[in-house]
Amino acid sequence: MVFSSTVFLFLFLPAVWILHTLIPARYTRARNILLGIASLFFYTYGEPVYSVIMIVSVFFNFVTARAIFDARETGNETRRKRLTVFAVAVNLFILAFFKYVPWLAGLFESAVDIHLPLPYLALPVGISFYTFQELSYVLDVSRGKASVQRNYFTLLLYISFFPQLIAGPIVTYEAIREQLTERTVTVEKTALGVRRFLYGLSKKLLISNTAALIADAAFASSAPSLSLAWAGAVCYSLQIYFDFSGYSDMAIGLASMFGFSLAENFNYPYSAVTVRDFWKRWHISLTNWFREYVYIPLGGNRVSGARTVLNRYIIFFLTGFWHGANFTYILWGLWHGTLMMFERLVHMERLEKKRILHLPLRLYTLLTVVLGFVMFRAPSVTAGFRFIGSMFSASGTPSSDVTGLLSPYVIFMLFCGVILSFPLLALLRTFFEKIHAGMIFDVFEYILCIPLFFLCVMTLASTSFNPFIYYIF
Repeated sequence: MVFSSTVFLFLFLPAVWILHTLIPARYTRARNILLGIASLFFYTYGEPVYSVIMIVSVFFNFVTARAIFDARETGNETRRKRLTVFAVAVNLFILAFFKYVPWLAGLFESAVDIHLPLPYLALPVGISFYTFQELSYVLDVSRGKASVQRNYFTLLLYISFFPQLIAGPIVTYEAIREQLTERTVTVEKTALGVRRFLYGLSKKLLISNTAALIADAAFASSAPSLSLAWAGAVCYSLQIYFDFSGYSDMAIGLASMFGFSLAENFNYPYSAVTVRDFWKRWHISLTNWFREYVYIPLGGNRVSGARTVLNRYIIFFLTGFWHGANFTYILWGLWHGTLMMFERLVHMERLEKKRILHLPLRLYTLLTVVLGFVMFRAPSVTAGFRFIGSMFSASGTPSSDVTGLLSPYVIFMLFCGVILSFPLLALLRTFFEKIHAGMIFDVFEYILCIPLFFLCVMTLASTSFNPFIYYIF
């Protein structure tokens, strides 16, 4: 089940929210049971087989974390470390078995020219996200940064909570622990949640899906023209941003409707001054996860210069590889790692402080990010470099032009996408608040939700199914 579907919008969500509201606030456990059942139904609706894997995986981490906690409490460090390593290994094995083994087996078959009788393994939706949440829980318990959860169903709700189950944000257990046992649902929280959800839905259906029309046409062409190649690269950058940030907005909005507060996952990444700044704004929960559980344990930047460079390359290699079993993702990650090393070499942080250089720095960041997303989107490394070549040459097929794909609606939505990629509305809100007219802006935003909702419904009724990009990760 996806957020941008009629089943979710008109059946599942209203039913769950009404039932959750009817349960008195003091009965948090009953509300948790409802949300747990609803979340399992939400996942099972599209993944009837692989939901068992998630349930068993959560149970394994529940039992192992309790054993790790007991070992830490009794001072048995050897047992604690061994259990932690065992838990991490099992979680990574499950993820690798479904996500990377088929790819590695294919590479092996190609290298030695033999056929391995491996069964087809569909990638369980959301496995990359909930595996990282399970790992964060076990590691935090092991390090004494989180208290152990002694109720399996509460831990299951933390992992399977439907707003963030499929594509994040990646929520650490300690960040949400208190909300699992005590939270309040207010009219204000619900209204803000509905507004945030509708903003995210609009991002996905109106902007991302429109940008996808041009992006798909460009990447489907074996020899796109110069204009189509650039249009495709820019439109894919818009598509993936509004697709993923739209999902995050919907997740945060839905959580707010049920009394939960989730951290922001995007902060206008296309307004970044440097690539380093970009990664402080893009997929923030993933960046924080790798920093907390990989980069810092490796020594971070507290080690020698050469080791720091190696640590950062490891992080960006893993960031790329986490996205999928393809050399394109790995190369995308290493590209960003190389840019980060370049910025460190030229002391880019000093240039950031000079406001006169912000415009050229932003152009540099946008160009490098867009080029990286070309490789991210391409089906192969060869196809990615061929597409980039089309962006800097006029040798493409003349008939593969972008003008035939443009209509007034497409142009308007792409224009909205460009405008909303930058914090112009946030600056406008700040202005209204400074003149003590913040409520006027709030009323405007709530009124805006009405036509946005009807436009989204009309779009759903007239277009085919288009899942979120990050569902495949």
